[in-house]
Amino acid sequence: MSARGIILIGGGGHAKVVFDTIRASGMVVMGYCDDNAQSAMSGSLEYLGAIGGASAHDAPVVIAIGDVVTRRRCIGELGSGARVAEPIIHPSAVVSASAELGEGVLVGPGAIVNADARVGSHAIINSGVIVEHDCRVGENAHIAPGTVLGGGVCVGVDVLVGIGARVLPGVSVGDGCVVGAGAVVVRDVGGGAVVVGVPGRRRD
Repeated sequence: MSARGIILIGGGGHAKVVFDTIRASGMVVMGYCDDNAQSAMSGSLEYLGAIGGASAHDAPVVIAIGDVVTRRRCIGELGSGARVAEPIIHPSAVVSASAELGEGVLVGPGAIVNADARVGSHAIINSGVIVEHDCRVGENAHIAPGTVLGGGVCVGVDVLVGIGARVLPGVSVGDGCVVGAGAVVVRDVGGGAVVVGVPGRRRD
């Protein structure tokens, strides 16, 4: 990591979680970039300007925004010129030596990423999440607090899996899906679906 520290992209509520995880990991936060200077982090961190100018600071960045649509927009705004931070793992998290984490991944407090799991770049494995063996989590997915992904689950790109949801072993959740809080997904779900309930059903 740069001696100057990491830049947060976004300064809202999720940025507080990212900030705490970075500090707990012994790293430094240089400041934050946000299109709104008066965000939740104002007063706590130095404001470094709008998101589009983040790459000018020549420091690694991490997207500190929970909403997957906004995160995707930020990835586009940063472009190829941005230096993305290495995976950031809270000290209380457990990540298997055989797991692979992409750049800009956040693994929050108490999370577990088990053997041979693969997590794509810019994904969030939030507080208390369990990602079991052989799972695949796509780029920019947000696995919300308390979620459990059973062994061999495949979660696509830009997916939000809500708080406390369960995805049973071997199930695939397609790109762009939203899985509601507390849902139990028992069968494969195609791209763009919204799934709610127990057992999980597609909501049209």
